Amino acid sequence: EVQLVESGGGLVQPGGSLRLSCAASGFTFSSSVMTWARQAPGKGLEWVANIGEQGTTDYLHSVKGRFTISRDNAKNTVYLQMNNLKPEDTAIYYCMKGSWRGQGTQVTVSS
Repeated sequence: EVQLVESGGGLVQPGGSLRLSCAASGFTFSSSVMTWARQAPGKGLEWVANIGEQGTTDYLHSVKGRFTISRDNAKNTVYLQMNNLKPEDTAIYYCMKGSWRGQGTQVTVSS
């Protein structure tokens, strides 16, 4: 059974940083493309970033240069380092493998 458990969210001021983690189990993590997505209040799910099996990355235009996705295959964990956070980054952030996703972690950017 695929399990994805996100952590690391919280309340941060504009310009601040957070690091999200996602612990994965139930599948071969090292050979899986992993994704971070987010859902802002009243909006649909929005793709944020991907990381491939070989570490290749891709980002939503609005987060490029501020967010970094990475993975540790030894720990079956994918990360999202978020810097220079903006109020529009406020959302529930989900770790995903294909259509599977975790319970999410809330990120709130507010002064």
